[in-house]
Amino acid sequence: MSYDEPGCAYCPDTVRACRVGESDTRGPGYCPTKVMADELQAAAALYDDPETHRVAQESARIEAEGYCRWTRVEEICQFAKKMGYTKIGIATCISFVDLARTLSGILESHGFEVASVACKNGSVPKEEMGLKDEEKIRPGNYEAMCNPVSQAQLLNQSGCQFNIVLGLCVGHDSLFFKYSEGLATVLVAKDRVLAHNPIGALHLADTYYSRVWGPDRPDKPPKIPAAGRRGQGQR
Repeated sequence: MSYDEPGCAYCPDTVRACRVGESDTRGPGYCPTKVMADELQAAAALYDDPETHRVAQESARIEAEGYCRWTRVEEICQFAKKMGYTKIGIATCISFVDLARTLSGILESHGFEVASVACKNGSVPKEEMGLKDEEKIRPGNYEAMCNPVSQAQLLNQSGCQFNIVLGLCVGHDSLFFKYSEGLATVLVAKDRVLAHNPIGALHLADTYYSRVWGPDRPDKPPKIPAAGRRGQGQR
C-alpha cells in the first residue's frame, strides 16, 4: 500500500471516524480525510453540477427512507421516480432474460417505459473478435460474443435515462458503463459459482474459497499500517 493514495481498506474496525465526523481527531494517519484535503475539496466542487447534486441528494433520501426495509429492486424504482425518469433500460445477460421479463413488468407497473437488450444481440461470432475456437466455452460450436457496446448504444438510441445492468460478465459490464449515456446501476453482479452472490468469496476467503488468494498471500491477515509519510506533517 502506498501512503500517497487512499487506503481506507486498512482502517481499523474500531475507528471508521469519517462515519461520525471525527476524522480530524480519530482517523488514522493515512486517512484521506486528514491527508488529502485538496483532493477532497476538488471532488466536492463537482457536486455543484446540478445533475450530480440531485443524484447525490436523492440517493441519500432513498438510503434513509428504505434503510433495511426496501429490496434493491424497490430502491431502483423509488430512485427513478424521485429523479423524474420516464424511460428505463435493461442491459441483461442472455441467461437472465426470464428475470429481465419480470423486472420489465415490475418497472412498467410503476409507470415507466422500458427497453431491454440482451448481451448476445447481433449474434456476432466470437471469431470476429479474434478468438480462436479453443478459446470458446464449447469449442466446435457456434458462440456469439457478448456485445455490451451495442447494448449501450441501443439503449442510448431508445432514449433511456437510467439503465439497469442485469448479470453482465466482468469486463462486459465495464464496457457497458463506458458507453452508456444514461446513468447506470447494477441489480445483479454475475457470479455463476456463488449464485450471483460474489461477496461470498470475501466472507469465505480464508476457508472454502481460499483459492481466491494469489501467490503472494500473506501468512497473517493484512497488517494495518502506521501513519505514513503524508500523515506525518507533509500536508
